[in-house]
Amino acid sequence: MSDIAEARSERVDLRMTPDAKRTLQRAAAVSNKTVTEFLVDAGLNAAFDALADRRVFKLNAKQWKAFMAALDNPPKDNPGLRKLLAHKPVWER
Repeated sequence: MSDIAEARSERVDLRMTPDAKRTLQRAAAVSNKTVTEFLVDAGLNAAFDALADRRVFKLNAKQWKAFMAALDNPPKDNPGLRKLLAHKPVWER
């Protein structure tokens, strides 16, 4: 439900370091939001992302068979991907 249709009535208490709080306050300010708005928006986005991989999907018998075959077969060798994954990320160099 949207915030317009349903009043906010639930509380969540958080404990964090002063540095973490200041960072959240700065991020909220540059986003033109209150800390509450910033945390709710960011938290809901993270929650939707975490739940997205756990949604139900339906396959017919043929699609299910192909899906199971793909899971059972090892991936094909991909030299380009292997080369990319061999490099250290920029932040570890």
